[in-house]
This record gives sequence, structure tokens and C-alpha cells, in this order.
Amino acid sequence: MPVFLLDEKIAFPPVECAIEGGILAIGGDLSPARLLLAYRQGIFPWYSEGEPIIWWSPDPRFVLFPDELKVSRSTRQVIKKKIFEITFDKDFEGVITGCAKVKRLGQRGTWITKEMRDAYIELHRLGYAHSVESWREGRLVGGLYGVSLGSIFFGESMFTLEDNASKVALVTLVRTLQSKGFKLVDSQVYTQHLARFGAREIPRSEYLKILKECLRDETIRGSWSNFLQERYEEARL
Repeated sequence: MPVFLLDEKIAFPPVECAIEGGILAIGGDLSPARLLLAYRQGIFPWYSEGEPIIWWSPDPRFVLFPDELKVSRSTRQVIKKKIFEITFDKDFEGVITGCAKVKRLGQRGTWITKEMRDAYIELHRLGYAHSVESWREGRLVGGLYGVSLGSIFFGESMFTLEDNASKVALVTLVRTLQSKGFKLVDSQVYTQHLARFGAREIPRSEYLKILKECLRDETIRGSWSNFLQERYEEARL
């Protein structure tokens, strides 16, 4: 099955056309309109510096249902000790920069290119992309970012400079989203780290049905700094 080459038209082929491994198309751009259409159709960009934009729709899909969140005893103890201050949308650029710079075991370079960074900062400015920050003594030490549409959060990347910083940010986010009626956190592809928190693989066909249901709900657009912060104290219990 061929990989589709995109042009200036903002459109994607059916996700069922993706080749084994999940690659659906290459090319196009990272404009807000194209990115939002991609997410609404179960597609996301993922590529490295020097490559064309690659669009993916893997089968199976790796997701976390908020009510299936698993929190280890050690992480619960860290949350209870209030070592980190957690905020929403306070420093999106700091978080995405941290995700791009922090090296991961077995990974060369970063897939968060300047083009990707600029595109998601623009989505943040438009109120669709959000960050969760983990602070210690006024210093940003971890966090994550993603895109939100309806009642689904598409997680993109996370980083940590101190043990447990990103874990606490993730747990706080998932618990808070659950309190606001979110149905799914899309983790896209399998990672052992997120599997420990209860994320699991589901068939793409099932994912697309859930996605369609989630998109019927209202999108909480704009800064989440005040709207969700009010739930933080409850979420950390």
C-alpha cells in the first residue's frame, strides 16, 4: 500500500490506508488548520530533523482511560509530601523546550524540531495546546504538553529534570481531566513508562469510535491556568 504525498490542500487519506507501522502520509505543513484536522481524524505528525513531515495513524493505538489510572505507592507518597508545585499553562514554551532538549535513553536528537515547536506554540496561542508544569523552589523541573479537543487530550511529550517531577504532573493532569469529564488521554504509541500508569493498546477502529464520541463534547479552549487550577487541590488528594 502506498504512502500518500500531501500537497497544499488541507486533507488526509483515510487512516485505514496507513501502511504497517502506522505511516499514512508525508509532506504538507504544520498549519493550525492541518494539525487540528489531523487530530480530529486520529492522525498526528512525528518525524526527525531533516526528514519531511510524516503523518501517523498506528494500529493498535496506545491510550489511557482516566478511570484506569494507576499510581504507585511511591508516587502517591511524593504527591502527599507536596514536593512539587503543579501549574497549568504557566510556561508552555518552557515545557516544549524542555521536552526538546532533555536526552532520553536510546534516542538520538529530538523529534521536536523548530518547525514543530513553533507550530505547537501557535496552537497554544490559539487555545488548543496546553502544558502542565512541575516546579520546585521556583524552577521548572518537569512537565508535559499536548492538544485538547472535546473530551480527549492528545499527549505529545514530557520531560523531567528531577525524579518524579513529570510523574506528578501526569497524575495531576489525568485526575483533573477525569474531574472535568474527559474520556481519554491519547498516548499514541506504546511506552513502558506510561504502561505503568495504566495506559494500554486498543484497536484503531475502537479508538476512532471513542474519538468521534469525544469530539461531540465542548472543547475547553483558552488558558487552563484558572479553569483547571481550581481542581488541583482536589486532584492531588
